[in-house]
Amino acid sequence: MRRASLLLPLLGALSFPVAAQDAALDDLNAQVATTLNRVPAARIVRPGVTVPGTPAELNASVTVRYGPAKPAAVLLLMPGYLGGAGSFDRLARQLVNVDPTLAVWTVDRRSNLLEDHAPLLGGNAAALAKIVQGGLPTLSPDRVAFMKDWGLDTTLRDWRAAVLEARTLTPNVFIGGHSMGGTLSGLYATYDFSGTRGARDVRGLIMLDGLPGLMSGKPLTKDQYEQSAMNPLGPLPGLNNLTRSPYVDAMYFGPGLAVRAAAQARLAALQPDATAPTNGFTTFPATNLAAAMTRLDQRYAMLPFLAINAGHATNATDAPYLLNRVLGAKDTHWITGATDPARPVGWGSQAGQVTDARDFVRRYLTPQSDYAEWYFPNRLTLDLAAARTDTTGTPFEKTLPVGSARDLTLPVLGIAAEQGVVTEAQFREYAAGTRAPLTTRTLKGAAHLDITTASSDQVARWILDWLRPLRRA
Repeated sequence: MRRASLLLPLLGALSFPVAAQDAALDDLNAQVATTLNRVPAARIVRPGVTVPGTPAELNASVTVRYGPAKPAAVLLLMPGYLGGAGSFDRLARQLVNVDPTLAVWTVDRRSNLLEDHAPLLGGNAAALAKIVQGGLPTLSPDRVAFMKDWGLDTTLRDWRAAVLEARTLTPNVFIGGHSMGGTLSGLYATYDFSGTRGARDVRGLIMLDGLPGLMSGKPLTKDQYEQSAMNPLGPLPGLNNLTRSPYVDAMYFGPGLAVRAAAQARLAALQPDATAPTNGFTTFPATNLAAAMTRLDQRYAMLPFLAINAGHATNATDAPYLLNRVLGAKDTHWITGATDPARPVGWGSQAGQVTDARDFVRRYLTPQSDYAEWYFPNRLTLDLAAARTDTTGTPFEKTLPVGSARDLTLPVLGIAAEQGVVTEAQFREYAAGTRAPLTTRTLKGAAHLDITTASSDQVARWILDWLRPLRRA
């Protein structure tokens, strides 16, 4: 595994024809993927915190567990905004592949239990094409009004149920997360779990291109929290409006779009070079792989936190997209059509790419996990905007008991994506307000999503190097 990962950057320097380079890279990636896929993984659903009004089967703590059943250490990873446990599939396998004594438990928030993956996992190409075009029935807000109570407290207590179970296996328990998951990792450490701070549960925190305060915006008043609020992502429904708007359903993401994206990813995994469904994800003829990737590629992504560096569009003509720049993306474009109208827009590898697109779509939806969280609770976003980094002395001190990080002494590893949403300087600024020993790294060339999907195992090796002296016999 290590030898293969170190070979990846060399391929771009070889003077092979482009097609030969692509074929060599695909072969090498396939060999590495075969090794990683041998890592055992199991989805475990166990009781979580009981939330009044929530159906009993949804009061659950869900993890996808990679590696040994009797580990020497456990790392629990929380996904980011709109993300599911599947967003860590490659990184988790890389970690266990390099260190088989480590178990990695990736978290699905309870919202993922609302998803029906059967039509996607069992559908043939024709059935998947219809889903790409028309979607599937999704749950209306009135059917999941109980999600109004799935906020920060629920999320952290569900996570803690898994953390405490891990502690029955080994004292070497660590938590971390990507993007908003990095935010939640820091808040877990300072959260008051009925008299016990979360920091007592674990031995260290890992923050992957995310940290407390990320995207939280200005402090909220109690009235804003109850009626309506704003954060950098846009308007948030207040507490009194969550019954009507319990989950995110926006221009850039919602259950309907998530279903169609999963179907397109499945098509790209099964038939990457076949022509994508018309009236689907593109307004121009494209291959399945291109249709799956053009919305996420950092050149075309609508938002910086939905960007990946995984190759490039081929046979494509594009133009600057000014609207995306207003939303925060940098130097973004939109594809206007195929350069040669007789052929579809395709997708190819390129020197400097961080993630392999074909591997990405194969891991997007599996029997164990989903890359996305179709029904992301608005209550969690609202609570994070209210909690920010510390609720001491605010109107939320009792209901969202996030304490000050000034007394935090846990070691912290912060890994930034070079073209992501957090920098090493921001990690240092966060750590300056704590007593936490900080280690920082930056993954070169990476967009925000590449941190967990990169072909190289560099992030895994940084994590394992950091964990090694913190583990005790």
